Amino acid sequence: FKGLLTALISTFIFFPLLGFILADWLFKSNFDFVVGICIIAVAPVTVASGTVLTGLAGGNIPLSLFICVVSNFLAIFTIPFSLQILLNFEQSFHLPVFQMIKSLLLIVLLPIILGQILRTKLEKALTPFDREISVFSQLIVLLIIFNAIASSTSKIIQMGGSIIYILLFMFFFHGLILTLNWGLANLIKLNYPSVAAFTIHTSQKTLTVSYIVWAGYFAQQFPLAMIPAICYHLTQMVVDTIVAHQFKTKIERAKFILDN
Repeated sequence: FKGLLTALISTFIFFPLLGFILADWLFKSNFDFVVGICIIAVAPVTVASGTVLTGLAGGNIPLSLFICVVSNFLAIFTIPFSLQILLNFEQSFHLPVFQMIKSLLLIVLLPIILGQILRTKLEKALTPFDREISVFSQLIVLLIIFNAIASSTSKIIQMGGSIIYILLFMFFFHGLILTLNWGLANLIKLNYPSVAAFTIHTSQKTLTVSYIVWAGYFAQQFPLAMIPAICYHLTQMVVDTIVAHQFKTKIERAKFILDN
C-alpha cells in the first residue's frame, strides 16, 4: 500500500510540478513546449513497457501492475484538472474539464475494460500470435509519432536545432525523475525488487494518452506540443532498458549471496 500511494503522489503531484517548473523556466519563450511537457507530466504510467522492463529487471511485477492499473484509472479524472491548474500559472487558459473526462472515459477507460474482459476469453487462442500482437502495438506507437510530426513538419523544420535542445532536456528530466523515484522507494523502505518496480514504472509515462489529450484539445493551437512527449517516450525506452539491466544484475548478485 505504501508503495502504491507513494507512486501515485510521485506520478500526479511531484512529476507535474517539477515538469512545469523546469519547463516554465527553460522554455518560456516557446509555450508549445511548456504545454507539451505539462501534457506528458500529467499522463499516467505506461500500460505495457513499464511492467515488461520491471520483469526484465527481476522486479516486483504485482506492484508494477498495481501502479499501472490504479494510475491509469485515476488519470482519467486528474488530467483535465491538473492541466487547467498548471497552464493557468502561465496565462489565462480554459479547458472543457468535464468534456475531457467524458472523452477520456470513452476513448481510454472503456477500451481497456473491454480488452481485459476479452483477454480472459481469448488469451489461450491469441498466445500463438504474441509476437505479431507485440509488433502491431509498436506500429501503433510509431504511427502516433509519425502523425504528430507530419502534422507540424514545417514548424519543426523552422525550429532546427531546438529539437535537439528539447531531447537533451528530456534525457536530463527523465534522469531526474528516476533519481527522485529511486530515492522515494528507498525512503519508504521497499525491498529491492519493489524498488526496481517503483523506480522504473513510476518514471514512465504513456505516449498514447498524451497523444489523445494533445490531438483532442491542443493540436491546433499548439502544434509542437507533442514533441516533448515523443522525446520523453524515446528517452524512457532507451534509458530504462539500461536501468532495468542494472537492477537485474544487482538483484541476481543479492540472490547469489543469499543462496551461498
